[in-house]
Amino acid sequence: MVICPECEGDLDIEEDEVDEGEIVSCPECGTDFEVVGVEPLELTRVEGEEEEEEEEEEEEEGEY
Repeated sequence: MVICPECEGDLDIEEDEVDEGEIVSCPECGTDFEVVGVEPLELTRVEGEEEEEEEEEEEEEGEY
């Protein structure tokens, strides 16, 4: 069983059936994760375009 790093819900994926680079989504919180390692399974959060734009705006505001 794989646990979502965001909400700790159960990710319904089989560890031996995913490959590096695949994107998996949590059915509980909807967060997308990229598989960055398979042995052991490692996931990293995929930031959406909206989140990236918000971060860029925050950075620009802090520069003044």
